[in-house]
Parts: sequence; C-alpha cells; structure tokens
Amino acid sequence: MLKVFIPCFLAAVLASPLAVWAASAQQADLIVYGDYVLTMDEAQPQLRDGAVVVQGDQIVDVGPRARIDAGWRAVSTISGAGRVLMPGLVNGHTHSAMTLFRGMVDDLDLMTWLNQYVFPMEGRFVTPEFVRVGAQLACWEMIRGGTTTFVDMYFYPDEIATVVERCGLRAVVGAPHIDYPSPGFSGWDDSFAAADEFVQRWQGKHPRITPAFAPHAPYTVSPEHLQATVEKAAARGAPISMHLAEAPAERDYVMEQFGTTPVQHVAGLGMFNSPLIAAHMVQLDPRDIALTASAGVGAIHNPTSNMKLGAGIAPVSAMLAAGVNVGLGTDGAASNNDLDLWEEVRMAALLHKVASGDPTALPASQALAMATRLGAAAIHKEGEIGQLKAGMQADMIQLDVSQTHQLPLYDVQSHLVYVLDSDDVQTTIVAGEVLMQDRKVLTIDEQGLRANVTQISGRIHEALQAGQEDAL
Repeated sequence: MLKVFIPCFLAAVLASPLAVWAASAQQADLIVYGDYVLTMDEAQPQLRDGAVVVQGDQIVDVGPRARIDAGWRAVSTISGAGRVLMPGLVNGHTHSAMTLFRGMVDDLDLMTWLNQYVFPMEGRFVTPEFVRVGAQLACWEMIRGGTTTFVDMYFYPDEIATVVERCGLRAVVGAPHIDYPSPGFSGWDDSFAAADEFVQRWQGKHPRITPAFAPHAPYTVSPEHLQATVEKAAARGAPISMHLAEAPAERDYVMEQFGTTPVQHVAGLGMFNSPLIAAHMVQLDPRDIALTASAGVGAIHNPTSNMKLGAGIAPVSAMLAAGVNVGLGTDGAASNNDLDLWEEVRMAALLHKVASGDPTALPASQALAMATRLGAAAIHKEGEIGQLKAGMQADMIQLDVSQTHQLPLYDVQSHLVYVLDSDDVQTTIVAGEVLMQDRKVLTIDEQGLRANVTQISGRIHEALQAGQEDAL
C-alpha cells in the first residue's frame, strides 16, 4: 500500500497549481517592484504596481506586477511598497575628487576661482591618494542620491576608474590634458601621452567603465592640441569630454584670439566629428545651437554651478527645441557644493521658468528626462541606460513616497521634481547589483572613508588658515 501511495502523492503535488506555476515560470536573478514604475520609455512611460525583472546585468522584462508574478520567479526580490521605481540618474559632468575641495572658497567668478585658488591648491594637494579618497567620497554621495552613471574629468584617472570598478557605479572616466603644468605633469606633451595610455589601458577592460579623452577647454588647450585630441580619439574609438562655452570670459577670449565663438571654434577643428560630451554650453548663439544639434553633440547643463559662478543661463529650451540631447550635471563639489543631481533637476525646471517668464518652460517630465533618458543620449549611451525596458542595463533606483510630508501624491513626475530629494532614495542598483538598500551603501566602507577625508581635509584647512594669516 505504501509503495502505491507515494507515487500517487507525488503525482498530486506535481499537478497542483503551485507546482505547475513553478515548472512554467521563467527564472531570473532579481525582481524589483514599485507601487509606481516610471520607465522613461516613451512606449510604456508609467505603470501602477509594476515590476522590473533582471537577469545578470540586463533588464529582461518590465510590466504589471500580476503579469510579472505569473511568469517569473527570482532568486531575490525587492519590495516596492510605498516606492517609485525608475532609472538611475545620469550625472553628465563632474570632477569627482574635488569633493575634498568642497566649500574651500566660494562666491567668486570662474576665472578668479580657477586661477587664484583651484589651480594653485590642486598643484599643492592633488596626489593619487587625494584622488582615490575624493573619488570614494563622490561615489558614496552619488550612490546615496540615486546617481548610477557619471562622466568624470580629473587627474590620476586610473585611481578614479579603480574606485568605480570597486564601488559598482558606471562611469565615463576622462583623462584630462592641458597646455600648462598640472598635477603629475609638466605640460601638454606628458599629459596628452598619459591620457592616451589611460584610454588604451581601460578600453574594453570593464563593462561599466568607458575611458575618454578630456581636454580641459578651448582657452587652456591650443587649436593644434585640440586637433591632436580629435585624431587620437578617432584612432582609439573613444569619446571626448570637455568644458565648452561656459562663461563670458571664455567667449571673449576665443572671440579675441580666433574671431569666432567657442562652439564654432572647436567645431572647425573637428571636435564635433567625435562623440563629444560638451559641459556647460552657456554662451551660445543660434548658429552654435544648430551646429550642436546637427552634429549630435551632447550638451550637459550644470545649473547650480553656472549660477554660483555667475556664468550665465544656458539656452536649454532652445537647445531642446532644436533637437539637442541635453543632460544634467552637478559639476565638481568645489563649485556646487554637492553632487546631488535631484537639486539640478529641480533647479533646471525652476531656472528656465524664471529666465523665460514662462511657467510652462521645462516641465517636470522634461527635467526628469534630462536626468535619465536624454542624459544617457547626451553621453552617447542611449542604447544602454536611461530607461527601464528589456535589453537595457539594469540600472535603477527606488524612492520612498510613503512618508507623511510627501502626501498626497497626484502626479508622480511632478512629485519627483518638486517634492522629493536625494534623502528619499532607498535603493540603488547598477548592472543588476544592489549598491544601496534601505539607505545603506553596501560597497564603500563609510567609517574608513570618513577617517581618510578628515585626514586630508585637515591639511587643506591648515593651508587655508595659513594663507589667511599671511594676508592679514
């Protein structure tokens, strides 16, 4: 009787609805839920009570919870109760290690700030250790704030790339080169050679790291050297990131020296034939905008930094209307003074309303697109990131919308821009790996980082005090 009972029992279990589901459901590594899923995919922009399915480092399905639960099972799941699930933010321009210069000197115009304070202090303090610690501090801050990809430009880029590799973020890491002495270099020749070596060393080495050439700006790099960058970048198949048309002083210098605008100057040198990420793009005329749009150059708007340095207001609405892919950036923490991209989203939405006198300018949906889908296109990664849809990289964040001060919620996109901020980010995921969960960063030792920051900043503080005493 026992021999007959066991096969019959197993047959009954295998025929149960649960067993049938388990046998038919597809296997995934991770399913992330959200009471609201903001995909930034124009074909399916928003879901109520949805989920994203992850296999390896890619998204394999996005849809309503009921359908996802019926068709998938996963090794791990993350609840979406009281949360918005959306793509991670894209910071299109920053100088990560400058977190260690945060608040060092403020309330100055760009050229005074650079020439009298930043450049001298960089020459005195920037070392591989400085860059490593500063980059760790930046990455910790960005993970906490929901930034999953950033475009960087700073010295000792190997240190930055190594920090990115270990902490789990995604980055375009630019190797700076400039015509003048800079940390570790005597001038153009050695800095340009080192940039080329960096690109070759990291190209294809890691799927989350894209090495890039980063000539500083048209007022610090000669035309001949900018052309050399274009040629080398084309030979290596690498992107270029640079400051462009940032401030009136740059516009005036380029006009005086070369008889044209900064944009038309570098376009004439071949820069616009490259996959170019142009940071700032404030001082533009209509022809500049048309050139930028036709060339597919990505423009990165840095509203807080531009306002703080008195650089002007970028013509973002005109660029968007012309078809330019405009992303958002924080710039470095020395001129912002943080890496909170949510501030840039809100600031952009508000700034262009007051600048134009039009309250309909740059609506919430467009500001969010600049931080996600458009930002990804601006850094030439629109096929990889910036949207939640099958085939894209699994870079996503969850934000809490359940707290009393966040109630009521009528429009998710409006809420994200005008109500929420970086403190509301609960979960950060890059390439399917959870970097932060329930506000706890999992990939960086916070206590060790704080100790290292305190040690380095103490030396900078002593130097600042000594300088102030000398001035008395």
